[in-house]
Amino acid sequence: MSDTNREIQELLVDYAGALRDGYIPSFLKSLTREEGKLISSSGQFWDATEIVRILNGVGFADKAVTADVGLFMSRVDANIVSRSKKARASSQRKHSGRFTSQKRNNRGTKSTTKTEKTEKQI
Repeated sequence: MSDTNREIQELLVDYAGALRDGYIPSFLKSLTREEGKLISSSGQFWDATEIVRILNGVGFADKAVTADVGLFMSRVDANIVSRSKKARASSQRKHSGRFTSQKRNNRGTKSTTKTEKTEKQI
């Protein structure tokens, strides 16, 4: 890809190699201004790149690795469960603070009123 002023055929060969190796950004950076104009105005190049993409996909289909999203989904599920538990815990703390008649007795524990005891049982 170090040649300057490459012809369409040479550019296509370089593109196919970059596509195969995963270096499309490097290929694009290697283009000179004249090569970029040539590519953008050439329908032949774009038709050929479509064929190269199809052949590349077919040729490497057995080696293609699809991402396993199972681990990602289990982590998302765990985060959802964790957040719902935290939300329940914080709402329980807020609800327990409704009855402000709780005072500490001389042992340092909170005393509860009769209405609080009956409400907790319900």
